[in-house]
Amino acid sequence: MRKLGVVIVVAMLVLPLQMSVASAQSQEFRRIPVEEYVDKMKAGWIGQMVGVGWGGPTEFQYRGTIIPEERMPEWKPDKVNQFMQDDIYVEMTFLRTLELYGLDVSTRQAGIDFANSGYMLWHANVFGRENVRNGIAPPDSGHPQFNKHADDIDYQIEADYAGLISPGLPNSGIRLGEIFGRVMNYGDGLYGGQFVAGMYSEAFFETDMEKVVRAGLECVPEGSQFHECISDVLKWYKENPDDWQATWQLIEEKYNDNPEYRRASCGDKREDFNIDAKINGAYIVMGLLYGEGDLDETVIISTRCGQDSDCNPSNAAGVLFTSLGFSNLPDRFTSALNEEGKFSHTPYSFPILVHVCESLARAAIMREGGRVERDDEGRETFVIPVEEPKPSALEQCWEPGPIANSRFTEEELVHIDPPPAEEEVEKYADVQDLDEAVGKIAPGWKVKDCNSNEYFGLHNKLLERENVLVTHPESQEVPCTLSKRVKIPSGKTQLQLAVGHIEGLDWLLIVKADGKELLKTEVDSGTTEDGWRDIAVDLSAYAGSEIMLELLNASNDWAFEIACWAKIAIISE
Repeated sequence: MRKLGVVIVVAMLVLPLQMSVASAQSQEFRRIPVEEYVDKMKAGWIGQMVGVGWGGPTEFQYRGTIIPEERMPEWKPDKVNQFMQDDIYVEMTFLRTLELYGLDVSTRQAGIDFANSGYMLWHANVFGRENVRNGIAPPDSGHPQFNKHADDIDYQIEADYAGLISPGLPNSGIRLGEIFGRVMNYGDGLYGGQFVAGMYSEAFFETDMEKVVRAGLECVPEGSQFHECISDVLKWYKENPDDWQATWQLIEEKYNDNPEYRRASCGDKREDFNIDAKINGAYIVMGLLYGEGDLDETVIISTRCGQDSDCNPSNAAGVLFTSLGFSNLPDRFTSALNEEGKFSHTPYSFPILVHVCESLARAAIMREGGRVERDDEGRETFVIPVEEPKPSALEQCWEPGPIANSRFTEEELVHIDPPPAEEEVEKYADVQDLDEAVGKIAPGWKVKDCNSNEYFGLHNKLLERENVLVTHPESQEVPCTLSKRVKIPSGKTQLQLAVGHIEGLDWLLIVKADGKELLKTEVDSGTTEDGWRDIAVDLSAYAGSEIMLELLNASNDWAFEIACWAKIAIISE
Protein backbone atom coordinates (compact mmCIF):
# COMPACT_ATOMS: atom_id res chain seq x y z
CA MET A 1 0.00 0.00 0.00
CA ARG A 2 2.86 2.35 0.89
CA LYS A 3 4.48 1.75 -2.54
CA LEU A 4 1.14 2.34 -4.26
CA GLY A 5 0.72 5.62 -2.36
CA VAL A 6 4.18 6.75 -3.43
CA VAL A 7 3.35 5.93 -7.06
CA ILE A 8 0.13 7.92 -6.85
CA VAL A 9 1.89 10.92 -5.31
CA VAL A 10 4.65 10.84 -7.93
CA ALA A 11 2.04 10.57 -10.68
CA MET A 12 0.18 13.54 -9.26
CA LEU A 13 3.37 15.59 -9.31
CA VAL A 14 4.59 14.50 -12.73
CA LEU A 15 1.31 14.59 -14.64
CA PRO A 16 0.75 18.37 -14.34
CA LEU A 17 4.37 18.91 -15.38
CA GLN A 18 3.91 16.70 -18.43
CA MET A 19 0.67 18.49 -19.30
CA SER A 20 2.41 21.86 -18.96
CA VAL A 21 5.24 20.74 -21.24
CA ALA A 22 2.75 19.33 -23.74
CA SER A 23 0.79 22.59 -23.65
CA ALA A 24 3.95 24.61 -24.24
CA GLN A 25 4.92 22.32 -27.10
CA SER A 26 1.46 22.69 -28.69
CA GLN A 27 1.59 26.48 -28.47
CA GLU A 28 2.18 28.00 -31.90
CA PHE A 29 4.65 30.82 -32.36
CA ARG A 30 5.53 33.24 -35.12
CA ARG A 31 9.02 34.56 -35.56
CA ILE A 32 10.27 37.86 -36.87
CA PRO A 33 13.87 39.11 -36.68
CA VAL A 34 14.06 42.20 -34.51
CA GLU A 35 15.75 44.05 -37.35
CA GLU A 36 12.80 43.24 -39.62
CA TYR A 37 10.31 44.28 -36.95
CA VAL A 38 12.00 47.67 -36.61
CA ASP A 39 12.08 48.09 -40.39
CA LYS A 40 8.33 47.43 -40.63
CA MET A 41 7.46 49.55 -37.61
CA LYS A 42 9.40 52.49 -39.09
CA ALA A 43 7.45 52.05 -42.30
CA GLY A 44 4.19 52.16 -40.36
CA TRP A 45 5.02 55.61 -39.02
CA ILE A 46 6.12 56.79 -42.46
CA GLY A 47 2.85 55.52 -43.90
CA GLN A 48 0.87 57.56 -41.40
CA MET A 49 2.88 60.67 -42.24
CA VAL A 50 2.54 60.11 -45.98
CA GLY A 51 -1.21 59.48 -45.82
CA VAL A 52 -2.05 62.52 -43.73
CA GLY A 53 0.36 64.75 -45.64
CA TRP A 54 -0.97 63.68 -49.03
CA GLY A 55 -4.66 63.74 -48.14
CA GLY A 56 -4.47 66.78 -45.83
CA PRO A 57 -5.63 69.45 -48.31
CA THR A 58 -8.88 67.53 -48.93
CA GLU A 59 -9.94 66.99 -45.30
CA PHE A 60 -13.74 67.32 -45.09
CA GLN A 61 -13.78 69.30 -48.32
CA TYR A 62 -15.75 66.48 -49.95
CA ARG A 63 -18.64 65.13 -47.88
CA GLY A 64 -21.02 62.61 -49.36
CA THR A 65 -19.24 62.76 -52.70
CA ILE A 66 -16.19 61.18 -54.30
CA ILE A 67 -13.24 63.51 -54.78
CA PRO A 68 -12.74 64.08 -58.53
CA GLU A 69 -9.54 62.53 -59.81
CA GLU A 70 -8.22 65.90 -60.94
CA ARG A 71 -8.69 67.33 -57.42
CA MET A 72 -6.42 64.76 -55.81
CA PRO A 73 -3.33 66.60 -54.50
CA GLU A 74 0.08 65.86 -55.95
CA TRP A 75 2.55 64.01 -53.75
CA LYS A 76 5.77 65.86 -52.95
CA PRO A 77 8.55 64.21 -50.90
CA ASP A 78 8.72 66.96 -48.28
CA LYS A 79 5.09 66.34 -47.32
CA VAL A 80 6.32 63.39 -45.26
CA ASN A 81 7.42 65.78 -42.50
CA GLN A 82 4.11 65.93 -40.66
CA PHE A 83 5.38 66.98 -37.25
CA MET A 84 2.46 69.33 -36.58
CA GLN A 85 -0.34 66.87 -37.34
CA ASP A 86 -2.70 65.97 -34.50
CA ASP A 87 -3.52 62.80 -36.44
CA ILE A 88 -0.04 61.63 -35.46
CA TYR A 89 1.22 63.37 -32.33
CA VAL A 90 -1.85 62.76 -30.14
CA GLU A 91 -1.14 59.02 -30.06
CA MET A 92 2.37 59.85 -28.90
CA THR A 93 0.84 61.06 -25.65
CA PHE A 94 -0.22 57.43 -25.16
CA LEU A 95 3.25 56.17 -26.05
CA ARG A 96 4.77 58.55 -23.52
CA THR A 97 2.42 57.26 -20.82
CA LEU A 98 3.46 53.69 -21.65
CA GLU A 99 7.13 54.67 -21.69
CA LEU A 100 6.85 56.24 -18.24
CA TYR A 101 4.48 53.80 -16.50
CA GLY A 102 4.71 50.53 -18.43
CA LEU A 103 2.21 48.40 -20.31
CA ASP A 104 0.07 47.76 -17.23
CA VAL A 105 -0.61 51.46 -16.68
CA SER A 106 -4.16 52.18 -15.54
CA THR A 107 -6.73 53.92 -17.68
CA ARG A 108 -6.95 56.52 -14.91
CA GLN A 109 -3.28 57.45 -15.38
CA ALA A 110 -3.89 57.57 -19.12
CA GLY A 111 -6.69 60.04 -18.43
CA ILE A 112 -4.48 62.20 -16.24
CA ASP A 113 -1.77 62.43 -18.89
CA PHE A 114 -4.36 63.22 -21.56
CA ALA A 115 -5.82 65.92 -19.32
CA ASN A 116 -2.42 67.61 -19.16
CA SER A 117 -1.96 67.81 -22.92
CA GLY A 118 -2.02 71.24 -24.55
CA TYR A 119 -2.71 70.61 -28.22
CA MET A 120 -5.79 71.35 -30.31
CA LEU A 121 -8.50 68.70 -30.25
CA TRP A 122 -11.93 68.08 -31.69
CA HIS A 123 -15.00 65.87 -31.21
CA ALA A 124 -14.65 62.91 -28.84
CA ASN A 125 -11.12 63.93 -27.90
CA VAL A 126 -12.00 67.42 -26.76
CA PHE A 127 -15.03 66.26 -24.75
CA GLY A 128 -13.05 63.39 -23.26
CA ARG A 129 -10.32 65.77 -22.18
CA GLU A 130 -12.82 68.23 -20.72
CA ASN A 131 -14.32 65.38 -18.74
CA VAL A 132 -11.05 64.21 -17.24
CA ARG A 133 -10.08 67.78 -16.43
CA ASN A 134 -13.39 68.12 -14.62
CA GLY A 135 -12.70 65.01 -12.56
CA ILE A 136 -14.63 62.41 -14.58
CA ALA A 137 -12.18 59.52 -14.88
CA PRO A 138 -12.15 56.87 -17.61
CA PRO A 139 -14.13 54.91 -18.55
CA ASP A 140 -16.89 57.41 -17.82
CA SER A 141 -15.00 60.18 -19.66
CA GLY A 142 -15.76 58.30 -22.88
CA HIS A 143 -19.25 57.11 -21.95
CA PRO A 144 -22.12 58.54 -24.07
CA GLN A 145 -23.76 59.95 -20.95
CA PHE A 146 -20.82 62.36 -20.63
CA ASN A 147 -19.43 62.42 -24.16
CA LYS A 148 -21.90 63.02 -26.99
CA HIS A 149 -19.14 62.34 -29.55
CA ALA A 150 -18.28 58.87 -28.22
CA ASP A 151 -18.95 57.16 -31.58
CA ASP A 152 -16.72 59.55 -33.51
CA ILE A 153 -13.47 58.69 -35.25
CA ASP A 154 -11.01 59.92 -32.62
CA TYR A 155 -9.47 56.76 -31.17
CA GLN A 156 -9.57 55.14 -34.61
CA ILE A 157 -7.26 57.92 -35.82
CA GLU A 158 -4.90 57.41 -32.89
CA ALA A 159 -4.71 53.64 -32.50
CA ASP A 160 -1.84 53.00 -34.92
CA TYR A 161 0.63 53.06 -32.01
CA ALA A 162 -1.15 50.10 -30.37
CA GLY A 163 -0.63 47.82 -33.36
CA LEU A 164 2.88 49.04 -34.07
CA ILE A 165 4.05 47.96 -30.61
CA SER A 166 2.02 44.72 -30.70
CA PRO A 167 3.39 42.70 -33.63
CA GLY A 168 1.29 39.56 -34.03
CA LEU A 169 -0.46 40.32 -30.74
CA PRO A 170 -4.06 41.38 -31.42
CA ASN A 171 -5.08 41.05 -27.78
CA SER A 172 -2.39 43.52 -26.81
CA GLY A 173 -3.93 46.06 -29.17
CA ILE A 174 -7.41 45.33 -27.82
CA ARG A 175 -6.19 45.76 -24.25
CA LEU A 176 -4.49 49.08 -25.05
CA GLY A 177 -7.80 50.27 -26.45
CA GLU A 178 -9.42 49.51 -23.12
CA ILE A 179 -6.77 51.68 -21.44
CA PHE A 180 -6.51 54.65 -23.84
CA GLY A 181 -9.57 54.43 -26.08
CA ARG A 182 -11.89 54.53 -23.07
CA VAL A 183 -10.67 58.03 -22.27
CA MET A 184 -12.70 59.47 -25.14
CA ASN A 185 -14.68 56.75 -26.95
CA TYR A 186 -17.24 53.99 -26.44
CA GLY A 187 -18.85 51.28 -28.59
CA ASP A 188 -18.07 51.62 -32.28
CA GLY A 189 -15.80 54.56 -31.52
CA LEU A 190 -13.63 52.25 -29.42
CA TYR A 191 -13.91 49.30 -31.80
CA GLY A 192 -12.60 51.39 -34.70
CA GLY A 193 -9.31 51.84 -32.87
CA GLN A 194 -9.08 48.18 -31.89
CA PHE A 195 -9.79 47.25 -35.51
CA VAL A 196 -6.94 49.46 -36.73
CA ALA A 197 -4.57 48.07 -34.09
CA GLY A 198 -5.50 44.52 -35.10
CA MET A 199 -4.67 45.22 -38.75
CA TYR A 200 -1.27 46.60 -37.83
CA SER A 201 -0.53 43.58 -35.64
CA GLU A 202 -1.21 41.24 -38.56
CA ALA A 203 0.59 43.40 -41.13
CA PHE A 204 3.94 42.41 -39.60
CA PHE A 205 3.33 38.90 -40.93
CA GLU A 206 0.95 39.32 -43.87
CA THR A 207 1.00 41.23 -47.17
CA ASP A 208 -2.46 40.19 -48.41
CA MET A 209 -4.57 43.18 -47.40
CA GLU A 210 -7.84 41.26 -47.41
CA LYS A 211 -6.39 38.88 -44.83
CA VAL A 212 -5.10 41.86 -42.85
CA VAL A 213 -8.56 43.46 -42.86
CA ARG A 214 -10.17 40.20 -41.74
CA ALA A 215 -7.62 39.90 -38.93
CA GLY A 216 -8.58 43.37 -37.77
CA LEU A 217 -12.25 42.47 -37.94
CA GLU A 218 -11.68 39.56 -35.57
CA CYS A 219 -10.80 42.16 -32.93
CA VAL A 220 -14.31 43.67 -33.13
CA PRO A 221 -17.30 42.12 -31.37
CA GLU A 222 -19.91 40.58 -33.66
CA GLY A 223 -23.28 42.27 -33.41
CA SER A 224 -21.79 45.76 -33.41
CA GLN A 225 -22.53 48.13 -36.28
CA PHE A 226 -18.80 48.53 -36.80
CA HIS A 227 -18.42 44.79 -37.40
CA GLU A 228 -21.42 44.91 -39.73
CA CYS A 229 -19.93 47.81 -41.68
CA ILE A 230 -16.53 46.23 -42.33
CA SER A 231 -18.22 42.91 -43.15
CA ASP A 232 -20.37 44.73 -45.70
CA VAL A 233 -17.33 46.32 -47.34
CA LEU A 234 -15.65 42.92 -47.64
CA LYS A 235 -18.83 41.47 -49.17
CA TRP A 236 -19.31 44.38 -51.59
CA TYR A 237 -15.64 44.15 -52.58
CA LYS A 238 -16.24 40.56 -53.65
CA GLU A 239 -19.30 41.66 -55.63
CA ASN A 240 -17.52 44.63 -57.25
CA PRO A 241 -13.83 43.67 -57.34
CA ASP A 242 -13.01 46.07 -60.17
CA ASP A 243 -15.28 48.99 -59.31
CA TRP A 244 -14.46 50.74 -56.04
CA GLN A 245 -16.90 53.53 -56.79
CA ALA A 246 -19.79 51.06 -56.89
CA THR A 247 -18.83 49.88 -53.42
CA TRP A 248 -18.45 53.49 -52.29
CA GLN A 249 -22.04 54.14 -53.35
CA LEU A 250 -23.29 51.17 -51.34
CA ILE A 251 -21.41 52.46 -48.29
CA GLU A 252 -22.90 55.92 -48.83
CA GLU A 253 -26.47 54.65 -49.04
CA LYS A 254 -26.28 52.54 -45.90
CA TYR A 255 -23.79 54.26 -43.62
CA ASN A 256 -24.31 57.91 -44.53
CA ASP A 257 -27.87 58.23 -45.82
CA ASN A 258 -29.56 55.77 -43.44
CA PRO A 259 -30.11 57.41 -40.02
CA GLU A 260 -30.18 53.98 -38.34
CA TYR A 261 -26.41 53.88 -38.84
CA ARG A 262 -25.84 57.42 -37.61
CA ARG A 263 -27.73 57.28 -34.34
CA ALA A 264 -24.72 58.42 -32.31
CA SER A 265 -22.89 60.44 -34.95
CA CYS A 266 -21.95 64.07 -34.54
CA GLY A 267 -23.69 65.82 -37.44
CA ASP A 268 -21.90 69.15 -36.94
CA LYS A 269 -25.12 70.80 -38.19
CA ARG A 270 -24.49 69.44 -41.69
CA GLU A 271 -26.20 66.29 -42.89
CA ASP A 272 -23.38 65.50 -45.32
CA PHE A 273 -20.70 65.75 -42.59
CA ASN A 274 -19.93 62.30 -41.16
CA ILE A 275 -17.23 61.89 -38.53
CA ASP A 276 -18.60 58.53 -37.37
CA ALA A 277 -15.97 55.82 -36.93
CA LYS A 278 -17.88 53.31 -39.08
CA ILE A 279 -18.00 55.08 -42.42
CA ASN A 280 -14.46 56.40 -42.09
CA GLY A 281 -13.29 52.92 -41.10
CA ALA A 282 -14.94 51.69 -44.30
CA TYR A 283 -12.87 54.18 -46.28
CA ILE A 284 -9.66 52.86 -44.71
CA VAL A 285 -10.65 49.40 -45.89
CA MET A 286 -11.54 50.71 -49.35
CA GLY A 287 -7.97 51.89 -49.85
CA LEU A 288 -6.49 48.64 -48.56
CA LEU A 289 -8.69 46.35 -50.66
CA TYR A 290 -8.93 48.24 -53.91
CA GLY A 291 -5.38 49.57 -53.69
CA GLU A 292 -4.25 45.96 -54.20
CA GLY A 293 -0.92 46.56 -52.48
CA ASP A 294 -0.03 49.62 -54.58
CA LEU A 295 1.22 52.37 -52.27
CA ASP A 296 -0.07 55.28 -54.33
CA GLU A 297 -3.44 53.75 -55.18
CA THR A 298 -4.10 52.83 -51.56
CA VAL A 299 -3.68 56.44 -50.45
CA ILE A 300 -5.52 57.87 -53.45
CA ILE A 301 -8.61 55.66 -53.13
CA SER A 302 -8.85 56.08 -49.35
CA THR A 303 -8.55 59.86 -49.83
CA ARG A 304 -10.99 60.11 -52.72
CA CYS A 305 -13.69 58.43 -50.63
CA GLY A 306 -13.98 61.80 -48.86
CA GLN A 307 -15.10 62.83 -45.35
CA ASP A 308 -12.05 62.64 -43.01
CA SER A 309 -9.81 62.21 -46.02
CA ASP A 310 -6.47 62.75 -44.35
CA CYS A 311 -6.98 60.51 -41.32
CA ASN A 312 -8.32 57.59 -43.38
CA PRO A 313 -5.42 57.40 -45.86
CA SER A 314 -3.06 57.82 -42.91
CA ASN A 315 -4.41 54.65 -41.29
CA ALA A 316 -4.53 52.79 -44.62
CA ALA A 317 -1.01 53.75 -45.65
CA GLY A 318 0.32 52.99 -42.19
CA VAL A 319 -0.98 49.43 -42.37
CA LEU A 320 0.20 48.80 -45.93
CA PHE A 321 3.62 50.39 -45.40
CA THR A 322 4.07 48.22 -42.29
CA SER A 323 3.52 45.07 -44.33
CA LEU A 324 6.21 46.13 -46.82
CA GLY A 325 8.88 47.59 -44.55
CA PHE A 326 10.89 50.80 -44.61
CA SER A 327 13.71 49.33 -46.72
CA ASN A 328 11.22 48.52 -49.48
CA LEU A 329 9.63 51.95 -49.71
CA PRO A 330 10.31 54.16 -52.74
CA ASP A 331 12.65 57.11 -52.19
CA ARG A 332 9.83 59.57 -52.88
CA PHE A 333 8.36 58.65 -49.50
CA THR A 334 11.54 58.63 -47.42
CA SER A 335 14.21 60.82 -49.04
CA ALA A 336 13.03 64.12 -47.53
CA LEU A 337 12.40 62.81 -44.00
CA ASN A 338 13.77 65.20 -41.40
CA GLU A 339 15.06 62.88 -38.69
CA GLU A 340 15.84 65.81 -36.41
CA GLY A 341 12.32 67.22 -36.49
CA LYS A 342 10.33 67.00 -33.24
CA PHE A 343 6.71 65.93 -33.24
CA SER A 344 4.74 68.78 -31.71
CA HIS A 345 3.91 68.49 -28.00
CA THR A 346 6.14 65.40 -27.66
CA PRO A 347 9.76 64.64 -26.73
CA TYR A 348 10.07 62.49 -29.87
CA SER A 349 12.05 62.87 -33.05
CA PHE A 350 11.69 60.06 -35.58
CA PRO A 351 14.72 58.05 -34.34
CA ILE A 352 13.65 58.44 -30.70
CA LEU A 353 10.11 57.40 -31.60
CA VAL A 354 11.41 54.24 -33.26
CA HIS A 355 13.57 53.41 -30.23
CA VAL A 356 10.66 53.84 -27.81
CA CYS A 357 8.37 51.66 -29.93
CA GLU A 358 10.98 48.90 -30.13
CA SER A 359 11.36 48.92 -26.33
CA LEU A 360 7.61 48.77 -25.81
CA ALA A 361 7.25 45.97 -28.37
CA ARG A 362 9.83 43.91 -26.48
CA ALA A 363 7.84 44.42 -23.29
CA ALA A 364 4.54 43.57 -25.01
CA ILE A 365 5.92 40.34 -26.45
CA MET A 366 7.30 39.23 -23.10
CA ARG A 367 4.04 40.17 -21.38
CA GLU A 368 2.06 37.97 -23.78
CA GLY A 369 4.32 34.94 -23.22
CA GLY A 370 6.80 35.47 -26.03
CA ARG A 371 10.56 35.69 -25.91
CA VAL A 372 13.64 36.97 -27.68
CA GLU A 373 16.08 34.46 -29.16
CA ARG A 374 19.64 35.27 -30.15
CA ASP A 375 21.67 33.34 -32.72
CA ASP A 376 25.41 32.65 -32.69
CA GLU A 377 26.10 35.97 -34.38
CA GLY A 378 24.07 37.92 -31.85
CA ARG A 379 21.10 38.59 -34.12
CA GLU A 380 17.83 38.75 -32.23
CA THR A 381 14.47 37.28 -33.18
CA PHE A 382 11.11 37.93 -31.59
CA VAL A 383 9.27 34.66 -30.86
CA ILE A 384 5.61 35.64 -30.61
CA PRO A 385 2.79 33.36 -29.44
CA VAL A 386 -0.12 32.96 -31.83
CA GLU A 387 -3.25 34.11 -30.04
CA GLU A 388 -6.93 34.14 -30.85
CA PRO A 389 -8.38 37.68 -30.63
CA LYS A 390 -10.69 38.30 -27.69
CA PRO A 391 -12.77 41.38 -28.54
CA SER A 392 -14.11 43.77 -25.95
CA ALA A 393 -17.69 43.36 -24.71
CA LEU A 394 -20.49 44.35 -27.08
CA GLU A 395 -21.90 47.81 -26.42
CA GLN A 396 -23.44 50.54 -28.58
CA CYS A 397 -23.61 54.26 -27.91
CA TRP A 398 -27.39 54.55 -28.43
CA GLU A 399 -28.03 51.73 -25.93
CA PRO A 400 -25.16 52.20 -23.48
CA GLY A 401 -24.58 50.18 -20.39
CA PRO A 402 -24.45 51.79 -16.95
CA ILE A 403 -21.77 54.29 -16.07
CA ALA A 404 -18.95 53.20 -13.78
CA ASN A 405 -19.22 56.25 -11.50
CA SER A 406 -15.49 56.68 -12.03
CA ARG A 407 -14.18 59.89 -10.50
CA PHE A 408 -10.66 61.00 -9.79
CA THR A 409 -9.67 61.11 -6.15
CA GLU A 410 -8.38 64.27 -4.50
CA GLU A 411 -4.89 62.78 -4.67
CA GLU A 412 -5.26 62.16 -8.41
CA LEU A 413 -6.71 65.60 -9.12
CA VAL A 414 -3.52 67.17 -7.79
CA HIS A 415 -1.72 65.69 -10.80
CA ILE A 416 -4.10 67.22 -13.32
CA ASP A 417 -2.38 70.46 -14.22
CA PRO A 418 -3.18 71.47 -17.82
CA PRO A 419 -1.66 74.52 -19.51
CA PRO A 420 -3.27 77.87 -18.63
CA ALA A 421 -6.48 78.36 -20.58
CA GLU A 422 -5.20 81.48 -22.34
CA GLU A 423 -2.37 79.45 -23.85
CA GLU A 424 -4.61 76.76 -25.28
CA VAL A 425 -5.57 76.90 -28.92
CA GLU A 426 -8.46 74.55 -28.43
CA LYS A 427 -10.25 76.74 -25.88
CA TYR A 428 -13.75 77.49 -27.13
CA ALA A 429 -14.33 81.01 -28.42
CA ASP A 430 -16.16 83.19 -25.92
CA VAL A 431 -18.21 84.67 -28.79
CA GLN A 432 -18.80 82.05 -31.49
CA ASP A 433 -21.06 84.06 -33.80
CA LEU A 434 -18.52 85.42 -36.27
CA ASP A 435 -20.49 88.52 -37.25
CA GLU A 436 -20.82 89.49 -33.61
CA ALA A 437 -17.18 88.61 -32.92
CA VAL A 438 -15.86 90.75 -35.78
CA GLY A 439 -18.06 93.64 -34.71
CA LYS A 440 -16.45 93.69 -31.27
CA ILE A 441 -12.91 94.30 -32.54
CA ALA A 442 -13.60 95.92 -35.93
CA PRO A 443 -17.03 97.62 -36.07
CA GLY A 444 -18.50 97.84 -39.54
CA TRP A 445 -16.42 95.02 -41.00
CA LYS A 446 -18.17 92.07 -42.61
CA VAL A 447 -17.06 88.44 -42.62
CA LYS A 448 -17.63 85.71 -45.21
CA ASP A 449 -16.31 82.29 -46.24
CA CYS A 450 -14.97 81.50 -42.78
CA ASN A 451 -14.99 78.06 -41.21
CA SER A 452 -17.47 77.74 -38.39
CA ASN A 453 -17.00 75.76 -35.20
CA GLU A 454 -16.56 76.24 -31.47
CA TYR A 455 -12.97 77.46 -31.72
CA PHE A 456 -13.42 80.29 -34.19
CA GLY A 457 -14.74 83.63 -32.98
CA LEU A 458 -13.75 86.09 -30.28
CA HIS A 459 -11.52 84.90 -27.43
CA ASN A 460 -11.49 87.14 -24.37
CA LYS A 461 -7.81 86.29 -23.97
CA LEU A 462 -5.46 84.37 -26.23
CA LEU A 463 -1.69 84.40 -26.70
CA GLU A 464 -1.29 86.99 -23.94
CA ARG A 465 -3.64 89.49 -25.63
CA GLU A 466 -7.22 90.43 -24.92
CA ASN A 467 -10.10 90.32 -27.40
CA VAL A 468 -8.58 88.19 -30.14
CA LEU A 469 -10.60 87.23 -33.21
CA VAL A 470 -9.77 83.73 -34.50
CA THR A 471 -10.69 82.76 -38.07
CA HIS A 472 -10.01 79.95 -40.53
CA PRO A 473 -10.64 79.66 -44.30
CA GLU A 474 -13.73 77.79 -45.43
CA SER A 475 -11.60 75.78 -47.89
CA GLN A 476 -8.14 75.57 -49.42
CA GLU A 477 -9.27 77.55 -52.45
CA VAL A 478 -11.60 80.06 -50.76
CA PRO A 479 -10.06 82.30 -48.08
CA CYS A 480 -11.88 83.75 -45.10
CA THR A 481 -12.50 87.42 -45.94
CA LEU A 482 -13.04 90.42 -43.70
CA SER A 483 -14.25 93.43 -45.68
CA LYS A 484 -15.39 97.01 -45.25
CA ARG A 485 -16.23 99.84 -47.62
CA VAL A 486 -14.45 102.97 -46.34
CA LYS A 487 -13.87 106.52 -47.46
CA ILE A 488 -10.22 107.45 -47.17
CA PRO A 489 -9.70 110.98 -45.86
CA SER A 490 -7.10 113.36 -47.21
CA GLY A 491 -3.64 113.20 -45.73
CA LYS A 492 -1.72 110.17 -44.57
CA THR A 493 -3.89 107.14 -43.82
CA GLN A 494 -2.86 103.66 -42.75
CA LEU A 495 -4.58 100.35 -42.26
CA GLN A 496 -3.08 99.08 -39.02
CA LEU A 497 -3.23 95.40 -38.13
CA ALA A 498 -2.05 93.25 -35.25
CA VAL A 499 -2.06 89.66 -36.52
CA GLY A 500 -0.82 86.51 -34.86
CA HIS A 501 -0.40 82.79 -35.25
CA ILE A 502 -0.56 79.73 -33.04
CA GLU A 503 2.81 78.11 -32.46
CA GLY A 504 3.56 75.65 -35.26
CA LEU A 505 0.71 76.90 -37.45
CA ASP A 506 1.03 79.51 -40.18
CA TRP A 507 -1.27 81.33 -42.59
CA LEU A 508 -1.24 83.71 -45.53
CA LEU A 509 -2.39 87.32 -45.10
CA ILE A 510 -3.51 89.21 -48.20
CA VAL A 511 -4.70 92.84 -48.15
CA LYS A 512 -6.67 94.20 -51.11
CA ALA A 513 -8.16 97.58 -52.04
CA ASP A 514 -10.82 97.48 -54.75
CA GLY A 515 -9.46 94.08 -55.75
CA LYS A 516 -5.87 95.28 -56.07
CA GLU A 517 -3.38 93.38 -53.94
CA LEU A 518 -1.54 95.72 -51.57
CA LEU A 519 0.14 93.12 -49.35
CA LYS A 520 0.75 89.39 -49.36
CA THR A 521 2.74 87.89 -46.51
CA GLU A 522 3.13 84.79 -44.37
CA VAL A 523 2.25 85.01 -40.70
CA ASP A 524 4.49 82.48 -39.02
CA SER A 525 7.36 82.08 -36.57
CA GLY A 526 9.75 83.78 -38.98
CA THR A 527 7.69 86.94 -39.37
CA THR A 528 6.36 87.40 -35.83
CA GLU A 529 7.70 88.10 -32.36
CA ASP A 530 6.09 86.23 -29.48
CA GLY A 531 3.48 85.11 -31.98
CA TRP A 532 2.39 88.59 -33.04
CA ARG A 533 3.13 91.04 -35.83
CA ASP A 534 2.15 94.69 -36.28
CA ILE A 535 1.51 95.67 -39.88
CA ALA A 536 0.82 99.09 -41.42
CA VAL A 537 -0.47 99.37 -44.99
CA ASP A 538 -0.33 102.85 -46.54
CA LEU A 539 -3.68 103.91 -48.01
CA SER A 540 -2.72 107.51 -48.80
CA ALA A 541 -2.91 106.86 -52.55
CA TYR A 542 -6.68 106.49 -52.13
CA ALA A 543 -7.19 109.82 -50.33
CA GLY A 544 -10.64 111.22 -51.07
CA SER A 545 -11.88 107.94 -52.56
CA GLU A 546 -14.29 105.35 -51.27
CA ILE A 547 -12.78 101.87 -51.55
CA MET A 548 -13.52 98.27 -50.62
CA LEU A 549 -10.89 96.95 -48.25
CA GLU A 550 -10.49 93.17 -47.93
CA LEU A 551 -8.38 91.21 -45.46
CA LEU A 552 -7.90 87.61 -46.52
CA ASN A 553 -7.04 84.76 -44.14
CA ALA A 554 -5.84 82.44 -46.91
CA SER A 555 -4.41 78.93 -47.09
CA ASN A 556 -0.79 78.27 -47.98
CA ASP A 557 -0.44 74.49 -47.61
CA TRP A 558 -3.86 73.74 -46.02
CA ALA A 559 -2.55 72.74 -42.64
CA PHE A 560 -4.60 74.60 -40.01
CA GLU A 561 -4.33 78.18 -41.31
CA ILE A 562 -5.75 79.64 -38.10
CA ALA A 563 -5.51 83.44 -38.05
CA CYS A 564 -5.49 85.61 -34.95
CA TRP A 565 -6.53 89.25 -35.17
CA ALA A 566 -6.02 91.63 -32.24
CA LYS A 567 -6.35 94.92 -34.15
CA ILE A 568 -8.01 96.09 -37.37
CA ALA A 569 -8.07 99.88 -37.58
CA ILE A 570 -7.84 102.70 -40.11
CA ILE A 571 -5.74 105.56 -38.73
CA SER A 572 -5.43 109.00 -40.33
CA GLU A 573 -3.08 111.82 -39.40
